[in-house]
Amino acid sequence: MPQPDPKCERLRRLGVLNPDAQRVRAPLFQSGDFFDPQDMVQVKYEMLRHAQNGAASKSVAATLFGLSRPAFYQAESDFRRDGLSGLLPKQRGPKGAHKLTAEVMAFIEARLNADGGIHARTLAQEITTALGLTVHPRSIERAVARKKKR
Repeated sequence: MPQPDPKCERLRRLGVLNPDAQRVRAPLFQSGDFFDPQDMVQVKYEMLRHAQNGAASKSVAATLFGLSRPAFYQAESDFRRDGLSGLLPKQRGPKGAHKLTAEVMAFIEARLNADGGIHARTLAQEITTALGLTVHPRSIERAVARKKKR
């Protein structure tokens, strides 16, 4: 059984592994010496450099480096704003129902006990009115379902 590539594993852990490395057609990345099509940060940087040097239009550069035009423009904006660190993946939003604190869940449970047929949309409106907090109805539905599983 072949051993996993340690660099590939590190790139995956860091969130910068290019899932479509085979789509990178830029000649720099074909030699396999220094440029690695699996390194998304390197691919994005070289794509931007390629277009900046006038070697290709933004659209052609994006295609040559296996990315979409919107991905090019996003990378360009991120790089202008934050430099090379802008090409690193952004931390995604909060995980879990961070707005549904114990106080909010107590409010939801009290309303459900009083009126079992109340809809999540109505609950969300009542939470906004009573607690001054905006909660998406789907978040309420998920929280109630999690509570029932326990």
